[in-house]
Amino acid sequence: MSGWSHWDWPFFDAQHETTVERLHAWRARYAQIEPSLAQQPLTEQCRLLAAELGKAGLLGYAVPRLAGDTPPSVDLRSVCLIREALSYDSALADFVFSMQGIGSAPLWLFGSEAQRSRYLDGCREGRTLAAFALTEPGGGSDVAAITTRGERRGERYVLNGAKAYISNGGIADYYVIVARTEDAPGAKALSAFLVDARTTGLKASANVEIVAPHPLAELELHDCEVSADSMLGQPGEGFKVAMAVLDIFRSSVGAAAVGLARRALDETVARMNARTLFGKPMAEMDTVRMRVADMALDTEAAALLVYRAAWQRDARRAAITREASMAKLGATEAAFRVVDSAVQLFGALGVTQGCVIERLFRDVRPMRIYEGASEIQKLIIGRKVLAACP
Repeated sequence: MSGWSHWDWPFFDAQHETTVERLHAWRARYAQIEPSLAQQPLTEQCRLLAAELGKAGLLGYAVPRLAGDTPPSVDLRSVCLIREALSYDSALADFVFSMQGIGSAPLWLFGSEAQRSRYLDGCREGRTLAAFALTEPGGGSDVAAITTRGERRGERYVLNGAKAYISNGGIADYYVIVARTEDAPGAKALSAFLVDARTTGLKASANVEIVAPHPLAELELHDCEVSADSMLGQPGEGFKVAMAVLDIFRSSVGAAAVGLARRALDETVARMNARTLFGKPMAEMDTVRMRVADMALDTEAAALLVYRAAWQRDARRAAITREASMAKLGATEAAFRVVDSAVQLFGALGVTQGCVIERLFRDVRPMRIYEGASEIQKLIIGRKVLAACP
């Protein structure tokens, strides 16, 4: 991974050297298993990657071990380093890693001891696949508009509704499902439930095919009964659960985008040095040099936004809602520009199926939508900045 030395920036501590060593070992292992992985169906690839990431000790960074009364947490800088390195080689490996974190975080942040003990070890080892079901067919950005309902009946809740574009849908072993349970307006009425995938009344549709392939499905809940103690946190805390998870992992989306940008930049440099146009290497053309300069600047600026946000959360123990949104927005938009420039410089090859640049273009585009579209990040940033002004 050319130029991957930024882990020694001032944002990092000595412990992150261990993270980087594990990532070098993972990249060597991935090079060995990638040919056989590519021959497997998509869902089987995800299961195999989860198992391999667990064996490599990487899932432990996203699914922390809980120690006594110590508040559970992750080292976000390590999570970001891992997502950047994984996405450089494989957006699917990054997807598997991130979903284990996002799907398990509601448990280690808000779950009971029984809930944690049932699933977290399996998530950490890659034996149990997790999913977080928030988005609905009627809208994704407006969490407060969720219509899925959870009706209390004695010691049970009955869930009815639908969820859409759920990552790991159909292959997850459990889902964290956010539903409306309280007689209160908007987000105050939402609660989060831990629902085993085998629960009667819960059905996942066939995989939804998108430009960057990964397991994605719609969920239907028809009189899906769960015990009252399957709730995560307290009644009415569903929005709190969702935002707590996003505040942690939103920065890491930016890190994954940086990984894609670095790969696009490295591929472009190699291509420009090897390809001749109008009688000279493209690397000697001023127009190429200026575009590559923009690509390098975008990539480094994106990385700084990401690791600034992660450092602030880890070292300062500070709320990073604004910084996480800046990292997510800035890095995904920058990565899109970088990859788009790579496509342009590659010419027809850049849009040819099988070319790594074509794959990167498909991988980077959804990042500007999921976990809060770019427009939502701008609203968050603007609100926070204006609120801080006198």
